[in-house]
Amino acid sequence: MKFIAIAALAALGAALSGCASIVEGTTQSIALTSPPTDGAKCVMTSSEGTYYVTTPGNATVHKTKNDLDVVCRKDGFKDAHTTIPSHFNGATAGNILAGGVIGIGIDAATGANYNYPTEFAVTMVPTDAPIASLPPPAVPPTTAVAKPASEVAAPSKPAS
Repeated sequence: MKFIAIAALAALGAALSGCASIVEGTTQSIALTSPPTDGAKCVMTSSEGTYYVTTPGNATVHKTKNDLDVVCRKDGFKDAHTTIPSHFNGATAGNILAGGVIGIGIDAATGANYNYPTEFAVTMVPTDAPIASLPPPAVPPTTAVAKPASEVAAPSKPAS
């Protein structure tokens, strides 16, 4: 009977190892938008691959500890470059109790112990955007005060 209990516990531990891999998977969907416009062609790149999406749209990406680099392009707008950060996934903590070191290793190897935001906005800036939003150039204040000619000393003549 004791052997069956130990075998059942070992089987449970093996079944639950890689908890985040099982519970949340190794891929996830990211909804990408490009305010103030739609129709931007975006390329997301990570160590696991390259993903293409036209905004607004979704892309299914492989999870990894590395951030996603994003470049979006659309006629009439400047190219937008940004990064979607990867975050540590709390489901991996369940491995300490259930799957132990094996589960943590599986989650780390598959990237399941990380995730990205489910929605992300890449701001697009029109190429003809007014520069008025920039502050005006700084002009040094003038401190000179005009004096009447009678108060200004005449220049001295050079000695001959």
